[in-house]
Amino acid sequence: MFPLDGHCLAGNDHGPMSSEAFPEIQKIQYEGPSSKNPLSFKHYNADEEVGGKAMKEHMRFSVAYWHAMRNPLADPFGGGTAQRPWDDGSDSVENAQNRARVAFEFMEKLGVEYYCFHDRDVAPELNTLEESNVALDAVVDVLAEEQERTGIKLLWGTACLFAHFRYNQGAATSPNADVFAYAAAQVKKAMEVTHRLGGTGYTFWGGREGYSTLWNTDLKRELDHLARLLHMAVDHKKKIGFEGQFYIEPKPREPSTHQYDSDAAACLNFLREHDLLDHLKLNLETNHATLAGHTMMHEMRVAASAGALGSVDANTGDELIGWDTDQFPTDIYLTTQIMLEILEVGGFTTGGLNFDAKCRRESFEPVDLFHAHIGGMDAFARGLKIAHAIREDGRLSDFVNDRYSSYNSGIGAKIESGDVGFEELEAHVLANGEPDLKSGRQEMLENLINEFI
Repeated sequence: MFPLDGHCLAGNDHGPMSSEAFPEIQKIQYEGPSSKNPLSFKHYNADEEVGGKAMKEHMRFSVAYWHAMRNPLADPFGGGTAQRPWDDGSDSVENAQNRARVAFEFMEKLGVEYYCFHDRDVAPELNTLEESNVALDAVVDVLAEEQERTGIKLLWGTACLFAHFRYNQGAATSPNADVFAYAAAQVKKAMEVTHRLGGTGYTFWGGREGYSTLWNTDLKRELDHLARLLHMAVDHKKKIGFEGQFYIEPKPREPSTHQYDSDAAACLNFLREHDLLDHLKLNLETNHATLAGHTMMHEMRVAASAGALGSVDANTGDELIGWDTDQFPTDIYLTTQIMLEILEVGGFTTGGLNFDAKCRRESFEPVDLFHAHIGGMDAFARGLKIAHAIREDGRLSDFVNDRYSSYNSGIGAKIESGDVGFEELEAHVLANGEPDLKSGRQEMLENLINEFI
């Protein structure tokens, strides 16, 4: 989850912008698997029902403003390549307002009904907090107008507490109390504009909330400070009447050596320890799961087991590259696994599938934004259909239920109910001898999944 770093936008010498930023692109249509049109959906048919619910309701697709509209497509070895003719590269409010209108044209033509943003991506950060707030309000005016015009909604908002120099040692976890205060003020404003725009949630992502070395770090104090800021946010949420869901997003490292929100289990432990579990769910990202040494299926299962699976940043990473590559998801196994977990918890309530993903540096033309999102949406549509078919078939769930059937009665039921202790279990073993085990049948189940994919 990264905002624009600098203004390395190429291709801004194309002359005045027409009334449309994408005049040659019509609204993307579903044309079916046999279509050869790259600007069409092959599998995502928004109103098609799967399991009694329209695809668009299962998915709740969202465009990540920071990647779609602000990422220059730079990498550690070269500057940005993105051609964005509508963007003059300035920090003017007018440019930000124009960019917002282009974003809604893009989402309209793509057929996506939600978006997410950082405060400092939709509007420029100026010399003072007051000036930045005024600029943000001016852009939010346009966002509100465009939401009203199109019906597109805000999935969640957040504050960028990691890009500015002041946050180089953390925001809520900074050793400097004035930095903490600035972060709190920025979160306050970001929450208020999210509330104004009817956002269904608000996300906390600690991009700098961690450490590079423990030699200069009071770890307990920093974690206590992070919890303090979150409790303040909970209090302010009640004060302004914001009813959206709070999320916290795990990531293990990069840029820090260690980030406190390292994975789903660490986040849940932190929330429990600081009495915040009732107030926040998890926003999980595939690329972050990879960096943590987990699969996305693992992270989602951990969150779901705690009743804390909230939303998903839908991307993927390159396992050969050791940083957050934020690629669009195209792996059908991955999208199937994600949709299985989402269906298992009954679907999204406030969250959705947010494409926290960027085009590759070599894919620099505006049309590539469409190709990338179309591919991700089609991949998830296939994953949804496959996941639904697996659940309808029942063999996978039947096997898992049978594998644990010894806990349904007898000594197993007494273990789960807490009616026995060591003495009773010892007596059971002495009376019954060695357990009779069954195979886990991993290969058979992998073959079963392949039947559907």
